[in-house]
Amino acid sequence: MNIDDIMTMAPVIPVLVIGEDIDAAGLAETLVAAGLPVIEVTMRTPGALAAIAAMTRVEGAVVGAGTVLDELMLGDAIGAGSQFIVSPGLTEPLGRTAIASGIPFLPGIANAGDIMRGLDLGLDHFKFFPAEASGGLPALKSLAGPFGSVRFCPTGGITQASAPAWLAHPSVLCVGGSWLVTPGESDLAAIGARARAASDLARPTSV
Repeated sequence: MNIDDIMTMAPVIPVLVIGEDIDAAGLAETLVAAGLPVIEVTMRTPGALAAIAAMTRVEGAVVGAGTVLDELMLGDAIGAGSQFIVSPGLTEPLGRTAIASGIPFLPGIANAGDIMRGLDLGLDHFKFFPAEASGGLPALKSLAGPFGSVRFCPTGGITQASAPAWLAHPSVLCVGGSWLVTPGESDLAAIGARARAASDLARPTSV
């Protein structure tokens, strides 16, 4: 799979901050059953790598590492079995190392300069982050104008209610959903209900 394949599997990629109070494999099974097979586990907690390793063993799950900041974290994430990598920003050392590894890579961008640096590296799929704080949908529409071939996964401040407006834009392939699992939550039934609602969101229209 390449990053385009991953971004078009479902309208929402759950963005998870995994604590010790939840069964990671059970959470992955819940999300996959609800129609959200692509899962981003942020590297913000001590248990993130173990969670990635457990989730990758769940049939149908496509598990990636998020909040990857440098080459060391990239290596750790790949070693744990990550199937794709997400970073909040883009540096040339991280970008070149990720590209050389061959793993699908979704770096964060917030402005035109970020996108141009990514294009220079041969990248054209980006996480627009932090989406709402960076100007929201109007900002993304402005960026999509001069960068017509670029595709985005907006993440940061998006909700179940606001997601459809983002997904309606043709440059948006999916959105990142941090609302699906709140930190410390362990109620898989409630998470599953939110995930099913998210998976039912209208898919974006490609151009």
